[in-house]
Amino acid sequence: MSEEETLGIEVILNEEGLEKAPSCPHGPTLLFVKASKGVEQGRRFYACSACRDRRDCNFFQWEDEKVSEVRLLAREENNKIKQPPYTHQEYLSRYRQFISLPLAQKRFCRDCQLLLLPDEWTMHTAHQILADVSLAQLRRPSQLLHPLENKKTNAQYLFADRSCHFLLDLFATLGFVKVLCVGTPRLHELIKMRNSAGNNQVMKSLLLDIDFRYSQFYQEGEFCHYNMFNHHFFSGKSAEDVCRTFLLEENRERVVMVTDPPFGGLVKPLAHSFNKIGAEWKIQKKPENCIQEMPMFWIFPYFFESRIKECFPTFTMLDYQVDYENHALYKHGKTGRRQSPVRIFTNLSPGDIVLPAVEGYRFCSLCQRYVSSENKHCDICSACTSKDGRGWKHCSLCNTCVKPSWVHCSACNHCALRDHSCGRLPAGCFICGSTDHKRRACPSTAVPQQNKQRKGKKRNGLQEKAMAQKSTLTHTSRRKKCKLKKKKSK
Repeated sequence: MSEEETLGIEVILNEEGLEKAPSCPHGPTLLFVKASKGVEQGRRFYACSACRDRRDCNFFQWEDEKVSEVRLLAREENNKIKQPPYTHQEYLSRYRQFISLPLAQKRFCRDCQLLLLPDEWTMHTAHQILADVSLAQLRRPSQLLHPLENKKTNAQYLFADRSCHFLLDLFATLGFVKVLCVGTPRLHELIKMRNSAGNNQVMKSLLLDIDFRYSQFYQEGEFCHYNMFNHHFFSGKSAEDVCRTFLLEENRERVVMVTDPPFGGLVKPLAHSFNKIGAEWKIQKKPENCIQEMPMFWIFPYFFESRIKECFPTFTMLDYQVDYENHALYKHGKTGRRQSPVRIFTNLSPGDIVLPAVEGYRFCSLCQRYVSSENKHCDICSACTSKDGRGWKHCSLCNTCVKPSWVHCSACNHCALRDHSCGRLPAGCFICGSTDHKRRACPSTAVPQQNKQRKGKKRNGLQEKAMAQKSTLTHTSRRKKCKLKKKKSK
């Protein structure tokens, strides 16, 4: 669960707010507000759509705040500075030069995460360098690049090959030819590798990802620098057109979208972006087929089921456990509570999705879907109720199935862990003891918090002002140099 949602921070996704939103280095910001039980409790503010941690992106602006011209200039300058060092076209030009080099001259800087050209070697002598970069390594950039592991922004926990092959085999069985990979670089590269091998059905793939480093390895028709939290294409209309063209189902080339967002991200902004992609796909469809939804596979932990289904009521959670190569816990083959909690949510019929029997999945004729081996059918609930891979038990008092480690508590009137906090301090504020708010929203600390915000605001304002002045001085000095050169030439 995201920290902001736990503390009562809600995102406001109305079109008016989105149109007026200022931009940070990650594109248009989102409008947030503190809320308690659905009621707004403070001023609305804009913050970064992708970064929930202010250390990653410190953008902050009150909705009704009047921003000076100096701050706007400084902000614009800061946004430019924090963009990738090269455009996608420049990265591709560098890549063409790189692959033409002999193997002994193919080097990759691990510190800068950059493919190096010979005339750049001297600037990276103090860095970690990978020499003799082979064609096989270039085909698997997700292994060459360091994963970005900020769980709320990038969370590049890369699919294990087992999960990738399962998804691709499933897509082929269901008749999909185009795969829109939103935040799934490992799946994208495996599609290209399988196409090169020629042993499987040829598929087309487009990767949308916030990690600009993939611009070094993929053509413009294969990769778009994209922020899934605000549906922002960093290259503008040209990248939007690439995505729009890909969604066209010409010659019966069916499209499916698969996404693996950061688990610490907010569900509602993600759903808003995916709805926009689905709406664009729908526009490309013929009128007689416009009732359909774009086929989607959303990879997310099972405990987000209620939030996802709130945004996508037609979605169903599958029992298939997705595992990751570079995650210590989300691995295949573990048992009990150590099993991977990551599942697939989809708007396709679960009865059409065959899960591998060799891994213990079986078909439940009553539920008409494939379930895990421990997921037993409950006659009272009329469903296979387990969510986490373990066998759940039915509680007649709660009238629902619960986890095997839970017991019914007569004081709480529901099931919970045996050593839960019944009879101890109630959930609420640890400062004043009230149960109607959290510590962060406690009135006892309201004044210090406001002072802290004012100081932070003042500090940010001074920083932006200093950057604007520095920028102005730089431009002024350049103009003076140009005038001196002109005088000398005369």
